[in-house]
This record gives sequence, structure tokens and C-alpha cells, in this order.
Amino acid sequence: MDKRVEETVNRRARGLDRAFDILDALREAGRPLRPNEIANAMGAPRSTIYEIVAALVKLDVLEAADAEGRVFLGRRLFLYGQAYGHHSDLPSRVGAVLDRLAMETQETAQFCVLDGNKYTVAMMREGSRPFRISSSVGERTPIPWTASGRLLLGHMSEREIRELVPEADFQLPSGDWLDPADFAEQSHRALADGHFTFDSIVDSYTHCFAVPVLRPDRTAAATLCLVAPKADALRNHADYLEKLRYAAVSLEPSFI
Repeated sequence: MDKRVEETVNRRARGLDRAFDILDALREAGRPLRPNEIANAMGAPRSTIYEIVAALVKLDVLEAADAEGRVFLGRRLFLYGQAYGHHSDLPSRVGAVLDRLAMETQETAQFCVLDGNKYTVAMMREGSRPFRISSSVGERTPIPWTASGRLLLGHMSEREIRELVPEADFQLPSGDWLDPADFAEQSHRALADGHFTFDSIVDSYTHCFAVPVLRPDRTAAATLCLVAPKADALRNHADYLEKLRYAAVSLEPSFI
């Protein structure tokens, strides 16, 4: 390839990466931001971010949110989401599974995935209990804080886990540090067992259940989870895991 052509391709690839980083920054913030705030969040040059933001606004990928220059995700992304929904039956299948789990257990049911080097709840159905589980769809959470994280990284070596997960994410909400070697061992055992459960380290009164939705190579494409009060989790532990496993198997054909 001609050197000038190669430089052009590489420059465009970097610009594309920046564009997705901008979308990620806005999604993680959950609110409109000025271009300089986006640049600060990304640690990127302001001039570059201003240029890319302007291009994305022109394409309706971003849209102006106010007269002070703030922008947020645009209507074109909504159309892309609709197109994906028409093409794939996964959202409807997952929704039906979560509805059934929440109805049968009365607990909060979640479908969880990796989002880069973080964990996120992609879909959720709240249970019929009078209290609300404090979890937000789309919120990016450190992987080691979660039951699902063990399953999602269970196929990776300790070295690969250390390379993926930021060192700071091994500090738990309590301030204690989780040894990456211990996390890797827990992850390998969890995937071999086909489940991981523990008392939530975020909500002190809940217990989290997670089982993998497996690909043909036996790695976890996603997880199904239940979040329950500790007393109910103890009483229904085996039953909840059985229901989760059955539900996860029903989704696995979507990941062939």
C-alpha cells in the first residue's frame, strides 16, 4: 500500500475510534456535555474533539441540547437501534425470558454483558417486591464488583484479565482491594460450575445470582441474573439457580 494512502487510512481509523469514544463518553455521563467536557473526560485534544463533534452533529449522530453548546446522542442513533431491532429477535427473546423470571420468582431479573472493560445491565425487569433494586440499565460498572463479571471473564487467563480490567477497578466500594489472582481463580471456578452467587457488595441487603449464556465454544456471551433479598435468596437458592439455568439455555441459540 502506498505510504500516503496508508497514512490516510490510519488517520481515518483514529478519527472513527474517537467518534465512538465520544458516544461512549456521552452514554456514560448520561447527560448532555460541552465538547470541552467530553475532551476532558477522554483526555483528548480539545481541537480534535470539537472537530469530530461538529461532524457528528451535522450527521444527526449527535444533536444540540441547549444554547450553551452542549450535545447529546442524536436521533440517527435511534433509527439505527430500530433497524437492529427489526433485524434481530434477541431483544424480544431476552425480554420474554426476563418477564418470565421476574414473574416466577418475584425478584429483579437482569440480562448483563461486557461493555469494553466494564460490566453493564443491558435489560432488566423489576420484581413485584415493594422495594426497588438500585441498578440502572446501561450504567457501566467495574467488572470485579459483580457476580456476572466472574462468568464473563471465566475463559480468560489471569494475565488477560489483568490486561483488560483497570487496576483501580479491583478496589471495591468498601475500600478493600480484591487480589486479581483471587478474582481470576473465582472466575475460572465460576465458569466451570456454571454459576456464581454472592452477597452484593453494592447493596448490603441483597444477594446476586448469575449464570452464563454460553456460546458454542463454552465462553459466556452474556449472563442472566437475579437480585434478591438475602433471606429469600437463602431460602430459594437452588430453585433460583435452576430457573436461571433453564432460561439461559433457551437463549443460547441466539449466540450460535
